[in-house]
Amino acid sequence: MAVILIGALLTVAGVVYMAGAVLWRGRLSDPGPAALDRPNPYLATPGPTLEPRRRGLGFLGLAQNWPGLLMMAIGLILLLSVVIL
Repeated sequence: MAVILIGALLTVAGVVYMAGAVLWRGRLSDPGPAALDRPNPYLATPGPTLEPRRRGLGFLGLAQNWPGLLMMAIGLILLLSVVIL
């Protein structure tokens, strides 16, 4: 029973960590003072905006999300080990 609880907690903690990592990066609607001084050739509209011409998937990168993915993988292994054994 304890293995199931630990596996479920690790899985949920991994999802919460990955969601929190996106939110902790800062407000998406505030470009910051340094972004106003430099030209933005890749933006769809002129001025201080964070709307790119094409959609990027930088928030799905492995470098930012590896701790959350590791927690989820360990939790899944623990949950599956109970089913198999």
